[in-house]
Order: sequence, then structure tokens, then C-alpha cells
Amino acid sequence: MHCETAKGKAWLVLGGIHLLNQTAPRQPDDLIVLVQVPSQEVSTSPTTTVVVRWDVLGPCAVRLLTASGDALGPDREIDGSALFPDAIAGPDLVAMTGPAGAPSLVPLCYLAQHADSYHVFAQIHFHPEDACFIRTAAMPAGDGPVEALRWLDPALKAHACAALRLNNHRRYFHTHFAGIELEHKYNLTPGMDIWAVAMELLKALRHGVLDGCRPEYRDEFQTYFTENHLFDVTGPEEELGYASFIRTVDGSHALKRKWYSEDTLARREQLSTDLDVPPSGFEEYLREKMGLQVQAMPPYRRVRYDIQCESMVTGHIYGIFLDQCSLLAAPDVVLSQCELEYRRSRSVLDHDQDEVLAEMERISRWLQEYLTARGLTQERTYYSKRTFLRDVVAARPDLAPAR
Repeated sequence: MHCETAKGKAWLVLGGIHLLNQTAPRQPDDLIVLVQVPSQEVSTSPTTTVVVRWDVLGPCAVRLLTASGDALGPDREIDGSALFPDAIAGPDLVAMTGPAGAPSLVPLCYLAQHADSYHVFAQIHFHPEDACFIRTAAMPAGDGPVEALRWLDPALKAHACAALRLNNHRRYFHTHFAGIELEHKYNLTPGMDIWAVAMELLKALRHGVLDGCRPEYRDEFQTYFTENHLFDVTGPEEELGYASFIRTVDGSHALKRKWYSEDTLARREQLSTDLDVPPSGFEEYLREKMGLQVQAMPPYRRVRYDIQCESMVTGHIYGIFLDQCSLLAAPDVVLSQCELEYRRSRSVLDHDQDEVLAEMERISRWLQEYLTARGLTQERTYYSKRTFLRDVVAARPDLAPAR
């Protein structure tokens, strides 16, 4: 099985779904299928996330074994695009494995060779077009030739230990800095088209212009359209920040609270949903129910295009948001910004918070260079919506809401 790439050898390991979901005990004669593939990692160092698209694999050498390591027939060659049409074993796999075992056949893991052992990536998503895998151990497993299967026991044990996270939809996500928003901002040139900027930026990420990063797997882009009624919280001192009511599609409102005395990278944040408070009662709610001293700011419409940027190296996901806010009473008064925010992490491995901050700084500098080179921004900032509205009211007192 010779198919080595510049990044090292790699395999898809196929087997019965029971080896992942534990619906039946493992048996020595369980089928294990080794499919040698070009490396799908986006970095030469071990990554956290690997996405495999069937249509880019080309012809692959395939070896059929039992879980005890016995070879079953000669190697064959199957084109990657024919492995799993409709996420079901294709005719070539059925012919090789037999009709009895083929219906439950799935990708179990992705293997990346490291010296004489293997980094193991567990399968967490499996579709007709692709599959997604995340690394389950910091160190490589097994040794010797891949067909010796010395990596198989460690791989299945690691999966079993993390089964509650790996086998439940999206439970592999976790969040550093819970309740804290980390965000860099870039004020954009007035009058520019944020949609066009968002599409070009998304294209750049798809093509790997940002080293080690790609758009988030199967959740790369979202659009938002909201109306915001923001109140500057001026007291008590420990409550300084803002409170913003955001209308939801069912006619109720969500309340976003942020705590900070000055614009900065990190701000405490909280979102409360399904508030049954009419706009005429916003200020009273904040004063009487929450005990806040507030100053109403001009309400505005927010149009936002969210690009989700996933670091395949660390598993951390960052939002790059293209944002336009225009006052309801004066639509010509506009703030356009690009924002970079840490969102969540797709991983079962331990990562420290300093790693998140360091990687976010790297991405932030790249984003600043990208925007500046296109004449879209001048500098990185922490300029907030609250500061923008304060500046608007100072320059145009007539836009301040009537008391």
C-alpha cells in the first residue's frame, strides 16, 4: 500500500458502527478496512480537526483485515468518490467485504502516521459528501506497520472514554472564557458593501489563505437582521456597560447585557431570551426590575454577515462578522465594522486559554492586514456600539430619544 504524500501517510479506517456506538460487543472477526488516502491535514504539525471529502481522494489502495489482524484477500483499488455514495458502502466495498457486513460499515477514524506510530482522529460526522474527524489523544498510538493494528485498541478505548462527547450531536464543542466576550474590531470605510467583503473573505478562507484555518465545517456563514434598542447603563458602578433589547421573530425580545467601563478586548456578556416587554416599557423594566440607571440611545437596525473561521490545528472557532448599524430615525448615520470574536472549540483535547488568546492575536493581525491591503480599514480598535451612539448623540443631540 504505497501512497505517501509530503505530509506523511494517512488512512481512513472503516468498520462496523457498533465499534463506535457500542451496540454490540467487539469480536475478533470484525471487519477492519484500511483505505490509504492522501493526507487531508491542513498543517504539517498534528491538527485537531480533519475533514475528508470523498471526491478529492482519487484512487485509493484498500486492504481488508479482521480485528485480530488476519488479512482477507488481496488489496484492491477503489476510487474515493465510490466509497460511500449516499453515506452507504458503495458496490466496490460491498464486493470486497461481502453483503453481510457492508450495511453497517462506516468510517471509524482517520489515521495520520507519526514516525512509527499514528495520530488517531475519531469520526464525528459522516455524510455522502464528506466526513469530519477530531483527534482523541495528544500523543500518537501504536507502533509498527499500520496493518499490525497495534493502534486499534488505543483508538477504540479513547473513543469509548469520550463517547458521551463524541457520540452525541455537537457535544464535542466546549467554550473557554464562559460568559466573557473576546472581540477585536475594525471600523470600515463608510459606504462600502459589506456583503461583497464577506463573500471575498469567505472565498479566501475556503482557499486556505489564512494558514491552518478553514470556514467552520458545515456551518460557515449566517445572516442576521435585527432591531436594537440600546440603553447606556450609567449606574450602579458595578453594572456599567449597556443593556440592549433585540426584537426576535416571534415578537418578543432578547436582552443582551455587557459589563465594561471602557471599550476593551474582554467584556462580561449575558443574553436573556423571551422577554415579554413592549418597547414602551424597556426603560421602566431596566430601572424598576433590574435596578439600573440608564440613558436611552438612538435605536438602530443591524445587518450582519457572520463567517465562522475554524482553526483545524487547535479546533478553536472564531467569528468574523461584517456588520452595518444604521439609526432608525436617521438611516444615513451608519457604523460599519468587521469584528473578530472567539466563539467555541471543537475538541476533546485539553487546551489552555493562553493558546486561544495567542491564536486569536495571530488571526486578528492577519485580518487587519487583509482589510488594510484592500483599503477597507485603518486600524484595529475596540470601538463599541455604545461609544458610537454616545458620539452620535454628542454630535447630533436631536437624535437622542425623547425622555
